[in-house]
Amino acid sequence: MWRIARDSGELDLNSPYSYVMWCRDFSATSVVARVTDVRADGTPVGFVTGFRRPQAPDTFFVWQVAVDEAARGRGVARRMLDHLGDRLIADGCRFLEATVTPDNVASERLFRSFAVSRGAALERSELFGAEQFPGDHEPEMLFRIGPLPAH
Repeated sequence: MWRIARDSGELDLNSPYSYVMWCRDFSATSVVARVTDVRADGTPVGFVTGFRRPQAPDTFFVWQVAVDEAARGRGVARRMLDHLGDRLIADGCRFLEATVTPDNVASERLFRSFAVSRGAALERSELFGAEQFPGDHEPEMLFRIGPLPAH
């Protein structure tokens, strides 16, 4: 996961240790995609990490979405998000949240298409302004999707 995040060129990179801990402590709210065809060895090609917000347990927050460059353009991110969304909706989640910087077109498309496919509203607002980050960091826009219909 750390390698995929590092090589994405888009994500804020967490420590390798944090990804290992994430898999241990947040496995119910995360997913890893692996190559499983006959030529592959189960190598991870993507992941979605997230958590249920402690102050809003009906809300799932997507922390990171990443897909290995070799697997991009094949719908891997969307399938992971759908799989995780289905699992969390069945467990009582009614909203999905994520933050996206204004220049991250791929993430914006991913979350918009997820909202449309679920027939859910998408609200967009600034969560953290650029002034809250060191260096040259764009604002983080909150995407809030929901309510998500139960299946």
